[in-house]
Amino acid sequence: MNRIIPIMLGALLVFGALSSTLFVVDQRQFAVVYALGEIRQVIDQPGLHFKLPPPFQNVQYFDRRILTIDTADIDRFITSEKLNIQIDTFVKWRIVDPRQFVRSVQGSELIAGDRISRSLRDSLNNEIAKRTVSDVISGTRDEITENVRSKVNDDAKQLGAEIVDVRLKRVDFAPEVQERVFDRMQSERKRVANERRATGSAESEKIRADADRQREVILAEAYRDAQKLRGEGDGKAASTYSAAYGQNAEFASFYRSLEAYRESFRSRNDVLVLDPSAEFFKYFKGASPSSPARAK
Repeated sequence: MNRIIPIMLGALLVFGALSSTLFVVDQRQFAVVYALGEIRQVIDQPGLHFKLPPPFQNVQYFDRRILTIDTADIDRFITSEKLNIQIDTFVKWRIVDPRQFVRSVQGSELIAGDRISRSLRDSLNNEIAKRTVSDVISGTRDEITENVRSKVNDDAKQLGAEIVDVRLKRVDFAPEVQERVFDRMQSERKRVANERRATGSAESEKIRADADRQREVILAEAYRDAQKLRGEGDGKAASTYSAAYGQNAEFASFYRSLEAYRESFRSRNDVLVLDPSAEFFKYFKGASPSSPARAK
């Protein structure tokens, strides 16, 4: 029994020593092997690996996946129009060189994120200072993000990192200039509305004048055609009357006299002061001796 305990203790020590020489690298990680504080090896292949037991060697792991820097505070920038705008951004980045990453930022993702954020702000400030609000919002937004990504990526290489993407999540006016900008936009919309209203009024007056002119032309042409038809009708009527009068002059005279009587005595209140022997009353006296009726 006394001999078993030392054997077990020795086995445990051997197992502990062996286990301290083995380590596993995940496919989502880099493994950096240190020997007395100095980098001896960078392992980027997943699997089981060996090293010397501490304190001779130890291992530190770094994430090789894409990381995100999402700005908590909205940064302010000044455009070429001297207007303050607020921009909310995010950055996608990853570690590509663990050795350089350890040497530049002591392997701290927090320090690396801070330096990348500062580089992002400087790059955005340089890009936005050359452009208008319209360019930042829509005109050259893609160009801005690509230029910023390229500049920040150059700075990130010194950290052993790579910038995968840069995006502007939101672009807005600063609160103190929003009201002024909205007033200017409203004035511009009113100006355009008044201009279009004036143009519409001028067009309507033009259309109305043209319609009036066409109306006068149509009425004049209609009056001309009516007078022409009336003249032709009067001519045909006169011709008809003349032909009828030629066939029986006495009857034609009698018919005209009846028409004159009808028009003269249309109302009971009509009064005529005439000589009873006047020609107007000749048919009131009876037919003349030479008339066709007396001849019968």
